[in-house]
Amino acid sequence: MANKTPLTEYDSPWKQILQLYFEDFMLFFFPQAHSEINWSRGFEFLDQELQQVVRDAELGKRLIDKLVKIYRIGGEESWLLIHVEVQSQEESNFPKRMFVYNYRIFDRYDRSVASCAVLGDDNINWRPSQFGYDLFGCTVDFQFPVIKLLDYQQRFLELEASRNPFATVVMAHLAAMQTLSDRLERKQSKLALVRRLYEQGFEREAVVNLLAFIDWMLTLPLDLEREFQREVEQLEAEQRMQYVTSFERIARMEELVEAIKLGLELKFGPEALNLVPEISSLSDVELLRAVRNGIKTATTVDELRQIYQSSTTDNLPEN
Repeated sequence: MANKTPLTEYDSPWKQILQLYFEDFMLFFFPQAHSEINWSRGFEFLDQELQQVVRDAELGKRLIDKLVKIYRIGGEESWLLIHVEVQSQEESNFPKRMFVYNYRIFDRYDRSVASCAVLGDDNINWRPSQFGYDLFGCTVDFQFPVIKLLDYQQRFLELEASRNPFATVVMAHLAAMQTLSDRLERKQSKLALVRRLYEQGFEREAVVNLLAFIDWMLTLPLDLEREFQREVEQLEAEQRMQYVTSFERIARMEELVEAIKLGLELKFGPEALNLVPEISSLSDVELLRAVRNGIKTATTVDELRQIYQSSTTDNLPEN
C-alpha cells in the first residue's frame, strides 16, 4: 500500500476546463452537434436553471453537469445538458438521472434538451445510453449519446497529433487512471504531457490552463512533485520559454508539512516526527490540511495516523 497514489479528485479540473473550452469540447467529442451550432451567436451556461432542477430531483451523487443555451444554424434556440461522469466507478442509477434531469428541464422550462455524456470510469463494458420501460403498451425509450474515454487508449496517435485542448485533457485523464499505483510512472507521464504542450506551440493562455489541468489530475507526493518541478524548469530552459516556475500546490504542501511537523513535536514530543515521512508521501492537499487540523483533537499519534490511513485506503481502487 505504501507505494500507491491516492485517487485523484477528477471533477474539479474537468469543471474548469469544460467551462473554459466548451466549443472545443463539443468539436472534440460531439462533432456532428458542433457543426449544427451557430457559434457566432455565442452560448450561455444556465447554472441557475440547472440548480433548480437538481434541487427538485436529486438522484445520488452529482458530479459534473452543465446546462448550456446555444443557437442552431437555423436560428432556433436550444439547450444542451452536458454530463461528465469522471469518477473511477460506474453508477447504477446514472441512466435514470439522465432521464429525470432531461424531462424535468423540459417540464419546468418547456425546452427541448439534448443530453450528452462523457464517461471517464475504468470499466470498459459500462456504457449506459438508454433509460426506459414498457407497460401495457405505454413505452418510454430515452436514448442519449455517450463518449467513453477508455476508447481513446486505442487512438493515442490521434490524440498526440490533435491540437484540440481536449486531446490533452483525455491524455491526462487516461494517464491519471493508468498510474494510480505507480508514482514514478505518473511523474514521467506528467512530464511527457508538459513537454508535448511546449513542443506543439500552444498559446500562452492555453498552456497555462492545460498545465493547471495536468497538474491537478496527475497529483504526486511532495518529494516527486519537487523533482517534477525541477525537470519542468529544465525543460523550460531548453525550450527558451517560461510558463511555470513554481506550482502553487507544492508551496501549500510544503507549508502544511512544516505546520504538521511543528504541531507533532509540540503536542506529542520529538518521537512523533517519525510520522513525517508517511505524511510527506501524501499527495492530497486537503488530506494534509485534515491531518494538520487533526493534531488539535487527536489524543495519540495512532489516532492522528488513522486520519490519513483510512482516507488513503478508502480511495484506492479495488484489486
